[in-house]
Amino acid sequence: MKRKALFIINPVSGGKKKDGVPELIKKYLDHSLFDYETVFSTGVKHARDVAREQAVNYDIIVAVGGDGTVNEVASAIAGTDTILGVIPYGSGNGLSRFLSVPMDAEGAIKGINAGRVVTIDAGKMNGKWFFNMAGMGFDAHISHVFAQGSKKRGFISYLKSSLQEVANYKAQTYQLNIDGVQYEREAFMLSMANSSQYGNNAHVSPTASVQDGLLDVCVIKPFPLYRFPEMGIRMFTKTADSSKFVEIIKGKHITITRSQPGPIHLDGEPRDADLELVVDVIPGALKIIVGDNYKD
Repeated sequence: MKRKALFIINPVSGGKKKDGVPELIKKYLDHSLFDYETVFSTGVKHARDVAREQAVNYDIIVAVGGDGTVNEVASAIAGTDTILGVIPYGSGNGLSRFLSVPMDAEGAIKGINAGRVVTIDAGKMNGKWFFNMAGMGFDAHISHVFAQGSKKRGFISYLKSSLQEVANYKAQTYQLNIDGVQYEREAFMLSMANSSQYGNNAHVSPTASVQDGLLDVCVIKPFPLYRFPEMGIRMFTKTADSSKFVEIIKGKHITITRSQPGPIHLDGEPRDADLELVVDVIPGALKIIVGDNYKD
């Protein structure tokens, strides 16, 4: 019996045109295994609304876009038996890269045919889902800058914005309670890592697992500006956790009180939040198709 698949395509994610995606699906999807439909999302939260409405009608819902699109679709089907597939078309594709989903559409569609499904953890920050990474501090500030302007998406644009903003960004003091243990930390950036990386293979927590029932609280401490390139190199060489400016504490229930309200991000998408935040891991929250090279 064929399974039913719905492909939700975000036409603007990653600044990449997707007019040809339906034809690629038609060409590479195994029609002996699937009956399918495609729909283009029309704005913020539309992908989530479609996924929520259609989850009972489809075995698999495929997010065609970046981490933000993945977040929208996954948020709608987390905790159900509906399986998430991903065709990565974003600027970072952090969760897809971590799960070894091919970065090309043909390979990702063939991975859907293969149908290797695993169950992964997710996080919630103040009740809102994230599946790859959430945080506050400098990366949330940059996400906010992107959202306010008309900046072109992509790694180079992100790098340019980071270089422009880093000199004037001020660290904050955070009160952390991680599984009942109290910490006070000054941080340039504070990330809740489910997977190891932000995207583009920049790994902040190289030992993170999406199947261990834990989140990695990554405290990036203030560092001299001249060491900014070194911090970047460490992320791309999976050695961030050996830097004296990085502290990683694993936990299940995290409360955060910061010195002032401001931006946070959930899977790279900016939001505003108050002084206090509550973060929890939700073990086994999502069924997702992974690539052949993903190791549990």
